[in-house]
Amino acid sequence: MSDVRCNRRGVLGGLGAIAAGGLIGLGGGAARAQHAVRYSTGSEAATLRVPPGATDCHFHIYNNRYPPAPGGLPAPDATPDDYRALQARLGTTRGVVIQPSLYGVDNRPTLEGMAALGPNFRAVAVVNTSVSDAELHRLHGLGVRGIRFNLAQPGTTTLEMLEPLSDRVDALGWHCQINMPGDQIAAAADTFLRVRGKLVFDHLAHCPEPDAVESDTFKLIRRLLDKGNTWVKLTGLYNETKVGPPSYSDSVAVAHAFATAAPNRVVWGSDWPHPTEKPDNKPDDALLLDLLAKSVPDEAARKRVLVDNPAELYGFPKD
Repeated sequence: MSDVRCNRRGVLGGLGAIAAGGLIGLGGGAARAQHAVRYSTGSEAATLRVPPGATDCHFHIYNNRYPPAPGGLPAPDATPDDYRALQARLGTTRGVVIQPSLYGVDNRPTLEGMAALGPNFRAVAVVNTSVSDAELHRLHGLGVRGIRFNLAQPGTTTLEMLEPLSDRVDALGWHCQINMPGDQIAAAADTFLRVRGKLVFDHLAHCPEPDAVESDTFKLIRRLLDKGNTWVKLTGLYNETKVGPPSYSDSVAVAHAFATAAPNRVVWGSDWPHPTEKPDNKPDDALLLDLLAKSVPDEAARKRVLVDNPAELYGFPKD
């Protein structure tokens, strides 16, 4: 990741012209804060000045006191204290803890992490069709606002569970969050088009590069966005990129296209601690946030992405 560190300032210099007034200048001799964060490259604070209530809508807590589930993606401990260090680096004040595949339907690591982080946090849990209504209501009272279908790895949930569970959680105002390879999303178009409840697609819906905005996946997500019940997370710039850091320009273009198509139904997240990335290849989280200025150049639109849209989707107080 040394190239990222060497070139980050050049990338940020280009952002100034796009988001004038929304970035903190690098000059003037002011000392920049340093925040070393586990599972994140670099230590400089984010340069993008985020508004009060800015929300990281996608990160995970890992706790090795809990046994792994079959098929789960392994990851080392990533604690609430570790995440607080990331918050200090990014400037966010709200967040959404996403249940990782590692624990299946054992939501205790996520629920404990959310509780430790405090009232400015919500969670997305994982359940299957055997979950009781009483358990769903209990999870709602604890701060859960959605359920995740991580179909990138076989295991806890299946696509066949989506429609029946969506009908049940819709009554609570929840959404169903989908993590799935882009070609599989396109192949399951009929299922997604039938769902009446809210859908949220992780990581730019994994639109395949290099033809992402021309792909069947992107075209389907645009149909779903036009239908009005679908949201997209502007996360995981590193997943499908062919360009790579520090610009991730191909992924940024996809994020910009989604944000332009549905400015009221996109949200941002870090995806810390980046479980798909090797320990020696973690991204620079501050850079990922700073690139939101390219995905969403308008400052008022960025406030919607960081504050207003998450408030609607996750039930945070609206200022």
